[in-house]
Amino acid sequence: MTAAANPISALPLPDLPGFTHRWVDADGIQLHAVEGGQPNGPALVLLAGFPQTWWAWRKAMPGLAERFRVVAIDLPGQGHSDRPHDSYDTHTVAAQVQAAVTALDVPKYWLAAHDVGAWVAFSLALQHEAHLHGVALLDAGIPGVTLPESIPTDPERAWKTWHFAFHLVPDLPETLLTGREREYVDWFLKAKTLSPDTFDSAETDHYAAAIAAEGGLRASLAYYRDAAESAQKNRAALEQRRLTVPVLGISASHGSIPDMAASLRPWAANTTGVVIPDSGHFIPDEQPDAVVAALTEFIER
Repeated sequence: MTAAANPISALPLPDLPGFTHRWVDADGIQLHAVEGGQPNGPALVLLAGFPQTWWAWRKAMPGLAERFRVVAIDLPGQGHSDRPHDSYDTHTVAAQVQAAVTALDVPKYWLAAHDVGAWVAFSLALQHEAHLHGVALLDAGIPGVTLPESIPTDPERAWKTWHFAFHLVPDLPETLLTGREREYVDWFLKAKTLSPDTFDSAETDHYAAAIAAEGGLRASLAYYRDAAESAQKNRAALEQRRLTVPVLGISASHGSIPDMAASLRPWAANTTGVVIPDSGHFIPDEQPDAVVAALTEFIER
């Protein structure tokens, strides 16, 4: 499928040298993928979170492409993927991502995912572990597993998680945020990085435009509004089995989850961890070389 045929075609489409844009059918919706690297190398699928798109991985992708076949996918509702009106619980979305990966002729792969993308990746591993060599999860609490049930009110901690409750309120976020998407995105990109000048104005514009495009805000909020269903499905799956594929928990020195590996270890038999220094929440943007090194070591080990 071409960019001109994509329903989000009015949204600017950034190019990354050495990578190709593709749109594939995924259980009846079109997902946008960006592919490059070594065609015969180990396949590595990348997922991003809120408020980003596949572009979150742009700094790491060239380094990863030196050894791997790299596929970065926009989740439903992100970037240039469709924004369906269906459920955004992570098991539903995981099935769509797996369908897209299958359509790209990737039978088995490594998976690395950040933030909400990590929510989807964990559920995908529970559903489709046979397709995975291993999964790396970056700075994310997983619904029903490691995501706290309550939001702290201590100001020293509340700023990291206050939006979880805000996004759940019916209608109010849409009322307050429509037309102010850039200001909202800018707050996250500045507040949750160790260095507030990590993102330049063009990058903020890119992410804000994706959310402001038709259906983008609705879809972004839906991941949070359907998190309770995601949690229920995760818990039900974990009552039957634990993950057996290798899991890498990637934390940041100044991120949201101090020790990803410790939080995941009860649910995954083979878990290791790494803490990326000098980084806030947006690890692939803040320390891309360290992320490339961690993922390379994980895969080649």
